Amino acid sequence: MDMLLEALTSLLTFESMLTVLIGVSAGLFIGAMPGLTATMALAMLLPFTFSMEALQGLIALGAVYMGSIYGGAFTAILINTPGTPSSIATTFDGYPMARQGRAYEALAAATIASVVGGIVGVIFLLILAPPLARLAVAFGPSEMFWVAMLGLTLVASLSSDSLLKGLLGGCIGILLSTIGVSPVGGESRFTFGYPPLQGGIELIVALIGLFVIPELLTMSAEGRGALPDGGELRKKEVSIAKIARRIFSKPANLIRSCLIGQVIAIIPGAGGNVTSLVAYNEARRFSKDPKSFGKGNVDGVVASESSNNVMVAGSMVPLLTLGIPGAPPDAIILGVLLMHGLRPGLDLFTQSGVLTNGFILSMGLAALMLLPVGLLGGRVIHRVVIRTPYYFLVPSIAMVTILGTFALRNSMLDVGIMLILGTAGYFLRLIGIQAAPIVLGLILGGIAEQGYVQTLMAAVVDPIPWLRLVRNPLSMVLAGLVVLGTATALVPMWLARKGLLDKVEANDSGGSS
Repeated sequence: MDMLLEALTSLLTFESMLTVLIGVSAGLFIGAMPGLTATMALAMLLPFTFSMEALQGLIALGAVYMGSIYGGAFTAILINTPGTPSSIATTFDGYPMARQGRAYEALAAATIASVVGGIVGVIFLLILAPPLARLAVAFGPSEMFWVAMLGLTLVASLSSDSLLKGLLGGCIGILLSTIGVSPVGGESRFTFGYPPLQGGIELIVALIGLFVIPELLTMSAEGRGALPDGGELRKKEVSIAKIARRIFSKPANLIRSCLIGQVIAIIPGAGGNVTSLVAYNEARRFSKDPKSFGKGNVDGVVASESSNNVMVAGSMVPLLTLGIPGAPPDAIILGVLLMHGLRPGLDLFTQSGVLTNGFILSMGLAALMLLPVGLLGGRVIHRVVIRTPYYFLVPSIAMVTILGTFALRNSMLDVGIMLILGTAGYFLRLIGIQAAPIVLGLILGGIAEQGYVQTLMAAVVDPIPWLRLVRNPLSMVLAGLVVLGTATALVPMWLARKGLLDKVEANDSGGSS
């Protein structure tokens, strides 16, 4: 307790508060730019931390991290383009809300949910770091395989119009994930004799291509901006208090999304992109009106944004306790810790408790800072988007996306892949295959393959090698969740095809009346 009070005292200084404010603002701007990721933001900030004290450097990194994850919601809502991979699920309901003239409502809901998620993640990190770290260690290759398979069951939820088209999109994504060097054996696959393809398809490149380019082509073809005219939007604005009451009137959605975010965040390699998709799927599954998801339901935005902001502090659990980065940006923070002579483990919380707790508390302060910075920034960006004619908006966004794609690896190949995937994504959208299942397959395909192959290699002497996949209790629980998730997604579709679902709903409504 004394360490916490001392850490809080060292944090509540003008210098620290200013560092948090600047870091959150800079992170928000970077996160809202397609192609500029949280990892890139921290990498750009890294040289500036060399001349700072250890605490101030960590405060700056934590604030930029928190702001950049949240910033991806802005473009996700306003132009249907996730600024970061963790904002993919935010596009599902955020952009339809914006098209309905409820853009500011969606932005405010995302801001409030992000603040709650960030604070909950910090509380989990302060109180439950050691037991959560032990849970993280329990995830081996077989568990990671089932986590990936559990994520792939979301294809059914993301394909409400046609399960077949959703599965086709997921298969396209999995096929894209196999391009490059095998994660286990090291063989080159589908490179067609072109060595630069051995690096595979970068997730951000695919994300920009599949989400941004089709939207730009659609805007150009229809001769429209990203959103309706500003007059309609201003009429539909609602107060922050009303939005907050709407969100907190459904605490189950917030609590469930935060718990999902925390559990997945401690699994190294899972990341916020998986977190937000799983949380969105569960919000839809437990909703009384699941058909409204994907059409402008604010609960979908809340689930996505609260879960992916829990991940910021949640992914620090394996980092600070075990030295295992839970997400790519955490590797940079680990480097800063080691540079200052701080080694992750129990000693970090005892011998360097003031520094560690100060860093953790600064992320909570950064989450609180999202509220004023996000609401003010949301109004400004919102007005810019609705007032900019499409013939200026489209080339501006195109230029930013091309520059962002090139900046990832200084590669024109990435720009070419982005344009090819974007063009293909536009035509796939015309036949009903959406980008979300494709990206989901790309994210989870490599995780599933690596977990499956590593498990079978470890079981090479077993009589029945594949049984190693369900050998541990945790693996069996995850496998059961996969079966349950598949059943709950497919049974309603089967009932709807048989015409039984409408009869059940009619009977329920008749009984309740």
